[in-house]
Amino acid sequence: MPRSSAISRAPRAVAAGLAIAAGAPAVGPAAAAPGGKLGTLPHGIYRCATPGDAAGQPWRPIAGDAFAINTASTYRAQGDTGTYLLTGDSVVFTRGPLKGRRFVRTGTGTLRELGADGVPGRVRCVRGGVGRP
Repeated sequence: MPRSSAISRAPRAVAAGLAIAAGAPAVGPAAAAPGGKLGTLPHGIYRCATPGDAAGQPWRPIAGDAFAINTASTYRAQGDTGTYLLTGDSVVFTRGPLKGRRFVRTGTGTLRELGADGVPGRVRCVRGGVGRP
């Protein structure tokens, strides 16, 4: 083997050896995240409401229950910012004023809040409208 090719391969071999010694996992295809593929929600303002009735409004907005989805899995609500995690159709607010709230994504711009038991409840948050959350 020519000397130049052995020398040019030496840095890669050293790097691979260091990675193995450090306990790095073997290089290969990444495994899927538990719960589904990671993603982000469409940007915009989401306003939350509960269903109305046949005699009145079809939806009853919940005063103060709105948030704006921004870039890089961040949101703004109640004058503060936070982060969320979207895996598959599951949305969990992980930091900020909505921390701990969980939703299921039922459409491109529609979320339905989950109760403590994991069952979808009456609150729906829909993307659209103008103004601040």
